[in-house]
Amino acid sequence: MKTLETIRLQLRNWQLEDAPQMFEYAKLPSVGPNAGWAPHQSMEESEMIIKRFIEQNDCWAIVLKSENKVIGSIGLHRRTDLSGAFVTELGYVLSTPYEGNGYMTEAAQAVITHAFEELNIPLIKCYHFIGNRKSERVIQKCGFIYDQQMVYKTVATGEKISKSYHLNKKEYEKRRGKNL
Repeated sequence: MKTLETIRLQLRNWQLEDAPQMFEYAKLPSVGPNAGWAPHQSMEESEMIIKRFIEQNDCWAIVLKSENKVIGSIGLHRRTDLSGAFVTELGYVLSTPYEGNGYMTEAAQAVITHAFEELNIPLIKCYHFIGNRKSERVIQKCGFIYDQQMVYKTVATGEKISKSYHLNKKEYEKRRGKNL
C-alpha cells in the first residue's frame, strides 16, 4: 500500500516490529469493543493481526510523527454488505490516550482522498455503534451521509445496533469544492 502523509501523521504498511505498540493500545478495553473485537490478550495475538493486515494489504498503521509511534490503524476493506453487494468499508481504531486531538479525522481524510483520487473507488461505507460519539464525529467531519440503523453481530459483545453511512465520489468532490 502507498504510504500516506499528513501534517502530523504517517500512514504506512504494518511491520511485525509494530506488535508491541499495537498491543499497547489493542489491549485497552476502551478500544477493541468500539470496533467489534475483544481486547488483545497477548503480544502474539497482536502479531497474528499484523500478519493478517500484511497479507490482506488493506490496512495502514497510523504513526504519530512527533513520537514515531503507532497509535492506531485505518483501512479500506472490501466487504459484502447486507444486500450482497461488494463495498469498500473505511474502518479505524485509535489508542484512547490520543483521542480528541483530531488525529483520526486527519487520517480518515487522507485515506478518503487517496481512495477517490488515486484508487478510483466509487463509494465508501462507514459504520459506528450507537453510543460511540467519537467515531460518529469523525464520520460526520469527513462528510459521510447517514443511511440506516442495523443490527451487527460482533465477535466481542454479540449483537449491537450500528449506524451505516456512505460517501460517493460525486459527494466527495462537491464537499471538497466547498472546502477549497
